Amino acid sequence: MKNISLYIIFLIFISCNTTTKQESIVKTQSKVSSTFLERVEPPNWWIGFKNNTLQLLVKEENIGNSTPTISYQGVHINKVHKGRSPNYLFVDLNIDKTTQAGKFDIVFTFKDGTKKTHTYELKSREKKADSYVGFDSSDAIYLITPDRFANANPKNDRFENLKETEVDRSHDYKRHGGDIEGITKHLDYIKDLGFTAIWPTPVLTNDMARGSYHGYAMTDFYQVDPRFGSLQEYKKLSEELSKRGMKLIMDQVANHCGLEHWWMKDLPFEDWVNDQVYYENNKENWSWKTVHTSNHRRTTNQDLYASEIDKKGNVEGWFVATMPDLNQRNPYMSRYIIQNSIWWIETLGLGGIRQDTYPYPAKEFMAKWVDAIMNEYPKFSIVGEEWSYNPLLIGYWQKGAKNRDGFISNLKSTMDFGMQKNVVDALNEPESWNKGLVKIYEGLANDFHYASPKDILIFPDNHDKSRIYTQLKEDVVNTKMALTTYAVLPRILQIYYGTEILMDDSEKPGDHGLIRTDFPGGWEGDTVNAFTGEGLSPKQKEMQDYTRKLLNYRKSSKAIHTGKTIHFAPLNGVYVLFRIVENETVVLILNKNEKPITIDLNRFKEIGLDHTILQNIISGEKLKWEESLTLNEKGSLLLTTKQNN
Repeated sequence: MKNISLYIIFLIFISCNTTTKQESIVKTQSKVSSTFLERVEPPNWWIGFKNNTLQLLVKEENIGNSTPTISYQGVHINKVHKGRSPNYLFVDLNIDKTTQAGKFDIVFTFKDGTKKTHTYELKSREKKADSYVGFDSSDAIYLITPDRFANANPKNDRFENLKETEVDRSHDYKRHGGDIEGITKHLDYIKDLGFTAIWPTPVLTNDMARGSYHGYAMTDFYQVDPRFGSLQEYKKLSEELSKRGMKLIMDQVANHCGLEHWWMKDLPFEDWVNDQVYYENNKENWSWKTVHTSNHRRTTNQDLYASEIDKKGNVEGWFVATMPDLNQRNPYMSRYIIQNSIWWIETLGLGGIRQDTYPYPAKEFMAKWVDAIMNEYPKFSIVGEEWSYNPLLIGYWQKGAKNRDGFISNLKSTMDFGMQKNVVDALNEPESWNKGLVKIYEGLANDFHYASPKDILIFPDNHDKSRIYTQLKEDVVNTKMALTTYAVLPRILQIYYGTEILMDDSEKPGDHGLIRTDFPGGWEGDTVNAFTGEGLSPKQKEMQDYTRKLLNYRKSSKAIHTGKTIHFAPLNGVYVLFRIVENETVVLILNKNEKPITIDLNRFKEIGLDHTILQNIISGEKLKWEESLTLNEKGSLLLTTKQNN
């Protein structure tokens, strides 16, 4: 009994002692939160960059009153910055070149001893920097508005936690349900047409009350909108493109965000967005009537005489009332945008970026942004949207431009709205000394101004302009002539989805909702299916076949990609252009005559095609280049010295 009593006393002692230790552990653990905070962005990073610094945006209640620490070999906190709001910290890290990939905790210690931790990951890079090869003049890019292309998964059409839940295909400005998976599902169709890259308009979260389908009012720069799919589906799209030898171009926006962006409810600094004080003081009555919008005077970027107030009006005004203008002169915002772009390049293995509204942000920042990306990815490509018809303005933004003000853009490519319009005018106007085909001739003559004409992007239409078929008054022959011209010019080529089947917006020309019409066959139950050809009219099928033959030849044509360009002034309603490399000459003949006309080929003797057999790229027919050539009908003739037997 005595031994039993001693044993019981011993068990009680152990139990009490263990309880005391457990209570102590619980008390210690109660001071430490879970391993994730509200936001840490970028959400992860990689080792092996040339720039070994990283700035983390940390968002958590009262996090500004904490001190962060990291214990991970090769990762050091260089500096910590507090925001105006106590709910932000910006943490500057140095990542040594010897640092290994892995996960580690960032511990945030508050004055009362409580701690919050966040587990962060540094990943190994899956691709070498040189393997990120961008788009160039050998590419034909298929531009897609994802919501209007194909709906592969109707289950992701609606999410009750998002502000716009209605899906209505009969309404031009509501969501229609197209998604990323719908694009992936039809990549073989796109490749078969001869395209080598796709550019979907933005698919990041756009939690706006209306008009969210287009994606340009982003409310989260690191999240895929669930109505388009998941990050994994976005990655799969990129992977499937790579398998087909194709590229993914991401549409990014550095100029603005959506009014419902999460940070607009708690801005980190007093100058995080432009006109912030005015917005905060008028938030309750905010509308298109109260907003200080951009004056859209983009020429202030180049104008030697521009007033400061006009310059400020372009850069600092909001694009529209629902799109706050980001202040890239704030160094934390600047760093945030640059790191976000790099994060997406690395995450998706991108083949390029299209940057929206390029002349609206501070141009010094845009040059810095491009430089930071190209420093890490020297073979990458970026195209900036410069909606101007003036070659002087278009060329100003291209790398290598000899600008009088000394501005160095670093940007490889800009968009050629000027030449796009020239081709349309050339085909719509009656022929005269200064109208008609001379618009193409004189438009190309402006190429002397460009640092690299072949690195400029040309297009027949896009998501903001009327369909080319509508621009050309629903003239099929003129539409083929335009498409052929754009495809042969010394440019990068981009075509909007549906151009290949003569989609139009003729009922309300220029109406954005109508321009972005659903692609037939992208939804279950569609009576017309352009993917299979079912239900297409004869002229739509003919245009689709024409596009396929044109682009598939272009895909392998060195003459079109990099060849010398020689053209001859229009004569009697006929314009002739040559693209030339060794062993290949491509001839474009545009004929606006309704009746047969014979042209004298001796005029083109300097090209050296006498007695050469050429093949019609579209029809396959062959002809011999002799003294003359009779053109029996209006249209385009595309010939090559390369022949398919």
